Amino acid sequence: MNLLEQLKQMTEVVADTGDFETIRQYRPIDATTNPSLIYAATQKPEYVHLIENAISFGKKSGKSRQEQLTIIMDRLSVNFGVAILKIVPRRVSTEVDARLSFDMEGSIEKARRLIGLYEEQGISREKILIKLASTWEGIMAGRELEKEGIHCNLTLLFSMAQAISCAEAGVQLISPFVGRILDWHKKQRGVDHIPGHEDPGVLSVHKIFNYYKKFGYRTEVMGASFRNTEEIINLAGCDLLTISPQLLGELESQEGELVRKLDARLSADMEIEQVHLDRKSFLWMHNEDPMAVEKLSEGIRRFTEDIIKLERFIGRQL
Repeated sequence: MNLLEQLKQMTEVVADTGDFETIRQYRPIDATTNPSLIYAATQKPEYVHLIENAISFGKKSGKSRQEQLTIIMDRLSVNFGVAILKIVPRRVSTEVDARLSFDMEGSIEKARRLIGLYEEQGISREKILIKLASTWEGIMAGRELEKEGIHCNLTLLFSMAQAISCAEAGVQLISPFVGRILDWHKKQRGVDHIPGHEDPGVLSVHKIFNYYKKFGYRTEVMGASFRNTEEIINLAGCDLLTISPQLLGELESQEGELVRKLDARLSADMEIEQVHLDRKSFLWMHNEDPMAVEKLSEGIRRFTEDIIKLERFIGRQL
């Protein structure tokens, strides 16, 4: 078997793309999208009908142009999610506007709106993961949404403080950004490469995975944002990994034996101290990690730029 086939035997593989043909090709169990992936997909003629449907839906609202644009953006995200769910057997992640990253109430309202749009098209909320930034407000929004049966994927996760608070909030899934952690450390060290087994992003996921399994948290760990297959190989055994089409292709083309690197059965015997965080201790612990502070802020800005780019594209169609 190639490395991708072996990986699927020990880890649930998720496609990090909005392209339907790629999803069909690699047969992942879940898929995850974001505004930049949706924008890239909307540049292809085969997805024009999804845009036209969203615009028509927004215009029928009779709202102001700005309100129409918001409605269209939500509908477009859901249209892609509905189409993806015709291919993947389980779940799709749909992202809340990054501009709501510090707005708990706004994030909750947006999540309910997205779930409502899915349910109007006959899609159960069990099939959806709402993506929220792992700010304190995002994590608390996730806690409240989970009580309503709206399951959440906490993204832009870089610190142990974020991971612990997500677990204590009982969110469904977290997405530690492995590659972006690597980027920061390579820049700090002035090097071009760090081996997979020493990769700070990989080590971060190992630490989170073992912490969760040691203390019995139900939150799933999904490594994300990979830069190379070496990172993925060193996370074999993680609950889930969301992988870009390019890296899925590289794994599929590689032969050899894939060794499990993460095993929940081994976590129980590890010497790990359990920590409980409130808002003040979360903010302090997160602040103690300069990489996490920088990458979370940068990630929110970049996601926002992608949303604005997509809005401008839709605005031109209007």
